[in-house]
Amino acid sequence: MHLQEVIRANRVLEGCARIYLTWNTTGYWRSEEKMPDVDLVITTADLPAYPESVRLGVREHGRHASSALAGVKTTSWLNNVWSVAEAQREGFDEVVLLNERGEVSECTAANVYVVRKAKVVTPPLSSGCLEGVTRGVLMEIASEAGTSVQEQTLRLEDLFAADEVFVTSTNRNVIGVSEIAGNKIGSGAPGALTQRLDETFDAYVNDYVERRLAASR
Repeated sequence: MHLQEVIRANRVLEGCARIYLTWNTTGYWRSEEKMPDVDLVITTADLPAYPESVRLGVREHGRHASSALAGVKTTSWLNNVWSVAEAQREGFDEVVLLNERGEVSECTAANVYVVRKAKVVTPPLSSGCLEGVTRGVLMEIASEAGTSVQEQTLRLEDLFAADEVFVTSTNRNVIGVSEIAGNKIGSGAPGALTQRLDETFDAYVNDYVERRLAASR
């Protein structure tokens, strides 16, 4: 209900929304003022434009898989913002974050996948990556594209040796990776399987939206 109010007030026809829950009941700097335990903050924005493929940098110790907050989506984004800003200064679009064990975890705002011989693998949640919504959907519908998505521990050399690499996020869907830290990936991006998965995901989203609209009438 609150989300619909914000969408109407901001006159959003096609865009994205972010929903925050902010806890007010802890911390030294809290006041004695009567406040709700949790604040709900909703913002909207236009859909960002993304290229057909992206170039990724690499950051060691970008994720701490052993942290109690590993895999939790929080409003504390300084590490992500810092990492992607450094990568963009070096000419990259995004950055692959390695955990303290040297394993591939994720990008700053996307999950990452490797294609080898028509098989798709992505880091397990134990790598410290976020359990992304798009990641979960892709695991469910990948069979419609003639493949499956399996969890497997990955290292940087697995990405370099891949036939295809792609990333996913809520507002990016599926995007191929053309280069990682100066290493060209496969024979070009997006690869054939990446394209099939992107088309399958796009069809899933369109069907979901149409069903939701029909149910609301």
